[in-house]
Amino acid sequence: MATQIRLATTHDAASILAIYAPIVSTTSISFELHPPTVDEMQQRIATTLTRLPWLVCLQNDQVIGYAYANPHRTRMSYQWSVEVSVYVAHNAQRASVGRALYTGLFNVLRLQGFYNAYAVITLPNPSSVHAHEVLGFRHIGVHREAGYKLGQWHDVGWWQLSLQPHPPHPQPPVSIQEVADNEEFAAVLKGACSHLRI
Repeated sequence: MATQIRLATTHDAASILAIYAPIVSTTSISFELHPPTVDEMQQRIATTLTRLPWLVCLQNDQVIGYAYANPHRTRMSYQWSVEVSVYVAHNAQRASVGRALYTGLFNVLRLQGFYNAYAVITLPNPSSVHAHEVLGFRHIGVHREAGYKLGQWHDVGWWQLSLQPHPPHPQPPVSIQEVADNEEFAAVLKGACSHLRI
C-alpha cells in the first residue's frame, strides 16, 4: 500500500478532525470539551505552519495519523522548546504510525534548531506512556487533578525528550519554511516512513 509522510495543509483539516473529534468527545486524552469545527482546525494548522511542523501520514491518500509541535511557552527564553502531540486513526493502531510520525517530527525539529520536546499525557494512559518512553522521553512530573472531564478529575503527566546536545550559545530556531524545501527535510520524512508496519 502506498504510504507517505508530509507536511499538512489546510485541505487535510476534515480528515484530521475525523481522527481527533471522537477523542475529544469520548475520552480524556484531550482536555477539549467539544471538537473544533473544520474551519477551526484549518486555522490551527495554518497557525502552526507559520513556524512549526505539522505532519500527516497517508495511506493510499487517506490521512491515518498526524503529529505536530506547539511552542512550549511564549517568553523568548523558551524558544528552543516545544510541546508535541501525535494522534492515530483507530483502524491504523499498532502499525507504528505514531512512531513514524514522531520520528519524522523530531528530526524536522532538529533541523530547525530545537533542543527540547515535551509531551503532556492525561493519566492513566499506559500505552501512551510506553510509546513515549520507548522513544526516549523521561518522566519529569505530574500535575495532580489538573483537569475535570467526563465526570472525574484527571492527573496530567509531563515527559521530556532532549532532541540534541545543548550548546553554550544556541542560535534561534528557524521556521519550518526555511527547512521544508531542502533535500535533508525530504530525506527525513522518507526515512520516517521506514518505521511504518503497513
